[in-house]
Amino acid sequence: MGQFDGKIAIVTGASRGIGRAIAERLASGGATVICVARGANADATAQAIVASGGKASAFSADVTDAAAVDGLIKQTVEQHGRLDILVSNAGITRDQLMLRMKRSDWDEVVATNLTAAFTLCQAALKPMIRQRAGRIVAISSVVGQMGNAGQANYAASKAGLIGFCKSLAREVASRQVTVNVVAPGLIDTDMTRAVIESAKTDWAAHIPLGRLGSPADVAAAVGFLASDEASYITGQVLAVNGGMYM
Repeated sequence: MGQFDGKIAIVTGASRGIGRAIAERLASGGATVICVARGANADATAQAIVASGGKASAFSADVTDAAAVDGLIKQTVEQHGRLDILVSNAGITRDQLMLRMKRSDWDEVVATNLTAAFTLCQAALKPMIRQRAGRIVAISSVVGQMGNAGQANYAASKAGLIGFCKSLAREVASRQVTVNVVAPGLIDTDMTRAVIESAKTDWAAHIPLGRLGSPADVAAAVGFLASDEASYITGQVLAVNGGMYM
């Protein structure tokens, strides 16, 4: 029997990298996972989960579209009768030095990385509060904790996510809904693979464990916080960064 048997989970940004690993981790524990991404991008993740014997479906939505997010939650509850786990993972970067950063670079990053989490959580809380149970996990970043040159927009959105989740955790704890954050460090994904090897070697030199993390490392942390074993943990930030920031 899996630790997530009978649980219904939504994972945004589930098309690749960390989001896909989280979806696969929850499904491997028995959860039915709704994999969310723009267009048909989440189809491959859902198909891979089903092919390996898990339960999953894909849902096409832009998380910055409030109506689409409401439709996602409504359809999930209509089809499955409940919502147990929400993982707000969708995120983008528009890196640029502050003096050159366009207002649109700021607005797009904040809309996707922070405002979308607000919209998602507001919609998801209704069924969770009704059933007096739920797990919300948001994916922040080490950059939201320590800052990074050229990422003022990204760092602000990821730091904002931490403050948002701590506040929300206080509001909904009495209804047995927990809200936590996972803050990954440098993770080996498509985005970091595009960086030249010499730069990655330089990055690893600043990580006490001497390597980049894997999406599975992040997914394991999310799996724990989404499980019954974490029922007495809320409002926390779990850093998965190899010691890069302590």
